[in-house]
Amino acid sequence: MDSARLDRVMGRDSGNLREFTPIYHPAGFDSELRSALEDVQARRWRATRELLAHTGDDWAVRTSRTQVLAAAAARSDVMEAWLAEEPHSADALVMQARVSVERSLQAHRGNRAGAAELAQQAQQDCDVAIKGSSPTDPVPWVALLALAQVDVRLAYPWNWRAPWEPMLPAGPWGLLRAVHERDWGNREAYHRMHQFLYACPHTTNADALGFAQWVTSWAPEDSPLRLLPLYAWVENYRRHREDGTADPLSHGQWAREPVIWDVQRAFQGWPHTGPIASVGDLNYLAHALWAGRQYTEAAQVFRALGQYATRLPWAFVTEDPTNAGLAVRAFVRARSECLSPARSRTAGGAARRARPRPA
Repeated sequence: MDSARLDRVMGRDSGNLREFTPIYHPAGFDSELRSALEDVQARRWRATRELLAHTGDDWAVRTSRTQVLAAAAARSDVMEAWLAEEPHSADALVMQARVSVERSLQAHRGNRAGAAELAQQAQQDCDVAIKGSSPTDPVPWVALLALAQVDVRLAYPWNWRAPWEPMLPAGPWGLLRAVHERDWGNREAYHRMHQFLYACPHTTNADALGFAQWVTSWAPEDSPLRLLPLYAWVENYRRHREDGTADPLSHGQWAREPVIWDVQRAFQGWPHTGPIASVGDLNYLAHALWAGRQYTEAAQVFRALGQYATRLPWAFVTEDPTNAGLAVRAFVRARSECLSPARSRTAGGAARRARPRPA
């Protein structure tokens, strides 16, 4: 949908919806993380040290916070400065490993010169963090698992192990088990495994989707892992669109089985509460419900999000996924459609029977 049409759609909303401005912030609902992130962006590390000390062994929160902080710190030498001051700090070692992996991933995605050297440095920093941190800390292992996707030639044997079940593809299962034993059902670890299956030249899109659906077959109802297939279906659509194999039927995937079942199962376990509830997860859930014309359910998720938004998956609804402005408009349009008074009165079975949105 072009920009002019998006603007016309939003212009038909009630005043409060038309004036809505989404917020894009990596800290999301985590207000404590927000303060530390501001310090990192100013090349200061003491707030990060205090935050991680306060987080303690809440591994889910620790995993989420270190991931966000590393993405910001990768653009400076702030973590190197911390490690120079406190070379034996377990938290500093873990953050350095996180930052090194983030730099390696960025170089790999951009096909930059020196990517191989950055991957080797990240490998070494992960090893140091594993040896220097608590043996119960899953985060160094999560970082090592994230690094697996740059090993496209499978030069490291631990990135190609037999799966836990026969119908699943081979991959870095040993690393996933190391995380799983320390933090059962760690959200980022399973997303990293999923990303590896897309990046690996020896696995297919079907392998990645099968893995995501296998995870949801055992994940508890309140686990954020129940949303993993939604990421797989968005990626499936993106790849078909990118390589020119998308057809009119693929646009309607959100209103067909097994996608409907995956979306329903994800929504059954919602809401996932707490300061680290993933804004990304909720955006993927809102998108899937909206694209399948389940407006009443989507409205609940949009209300929970408040003003928080993410660029993906909304960018893939637009004609130009690289245009950030179009992604903003797509999010606002979908939100407006679901929350408009007229939609609230007519939502239900009739809406669900209508032709689905392009995914």
